[in-house]
Amino acid sequence: MPLPLLLMGLWAWRARLALILMLLWAGGAAVILLWPRGHVARAQVAPAETTSFAISALLSPQAPGLGQGLDTRPGGNFAIYLAALRSPEAARMLTTETALLQTMERARQDSPLSGLRVLLGLNRALDADDVLAWMERYVSVTQNLGSITWSLELTHADPALALESLISLHRFAEAKVRADLAEQAARRVAALEARLFGESDVFLRNSLYDLLAQQQRAGLVVAADEAVAARLIAAPMVEARASRPNRPLLIGLWVLVVPFAIFLAAAGLLLTRITFRDAALVTRSPAMQGD
Repeated sequence: MPLPLLLMGLWAWRARLALILMLLWAGGAAVILLWPRGHVARAQVAPAETTSFAISALLSPQAPGLGQGLDTRPGGNFAIYLAALRSPEAARMLTTETALLQTMERARQDSPLSGLRVLLGLNRALDADDVLAWMERYVSVTQNLGSITWSLELTHADPALALESLISLHRFAEAKVRADLAEQAARRVAALEARLFGESDVFLRNSLYDLLAQQQRAGLVVAADEAVAARLIAAPMVEARASRPNRPLLIGLWVLVVPFAIFLAAAGLLLTRITFRDAALVTRSPAMQGD
C-alpha cells in the first residue's frame, strides 16, 4: 500500500484516533497519579578492607595482592555482606524485628483486589517469602561510579519504617559477617590448642604456637573493630518527601509513547483490512470469470 494512501486512511480516522488518544492519556495519567508513592531511605557504605586498617590483612598472615586492587567487583567480607542484605535470613529478621510484615498485610487488606483474592481462595497469610520478594523489588545495592562506595536504598510508603528496615538490614549483614569470622577463629583456636596439648615435638609446637597467635589475633580484631565488612560513610537517612515513583517522568513518557503506539496500531489495522480485502477480491475473480 502506498504511503500517501495509508496517511489518507489514517486521516479519515482522525476523530476516532483523537478520542482514543485522549482516553489513553487520561487513563494512564490517573493510574500514575493514584500509584502509591514511597519514601527512599539511603546509606553509603564502603568495604572495610579498603578503609582504615585492612581487616583482611590483619586476619591473614599475607597482605592481599596488588592485582586485587584493579578488580571493581566486591570481594571478601564485603561480598558476603552484600549477599546477606537480601538473603532469606534477612527477610526472616525483618518479619520479627520490624513491623514490615504487618504493614504489608494491612496494605493487602486495603487493596481493591482483596475481595477477589478471598473469592478465589488466595487470601493466605503473608510470610518471610513474601518479605523476600518485596526486598527484591524495593531494596537496591548500587556501586557508585568512580569510587569504592556503594549506595543502599530501601523504598517504603512509611518513612520511619523505611529507615528502621534499612538500619536493621545493615546491622544484620554486619553481624552475620562478624559472627562467621569469630566462629571460624574460635574453631581454629580450639583445634590448635587440642593439637598442642598432645604434641611433644618442640619444632612442631613452635609452628603451632605461631598459627595459634594468628588465630587469636584474628579473634581480637573481629571483637575490637567497629566494622569488619562494611564501613558506613553516610549514616542511613530517609527523605522527607516521597519520590518513588517519579510521576512527572512517567507522565512525560506516557504522553510521548501513546501517540506513537496509536499510530502504529492504526496503521497495522488499516493495512490488515486492505490486505484481507484484496485477498477476497482475488479469490472471487476466478469464480466470476468462470461464470
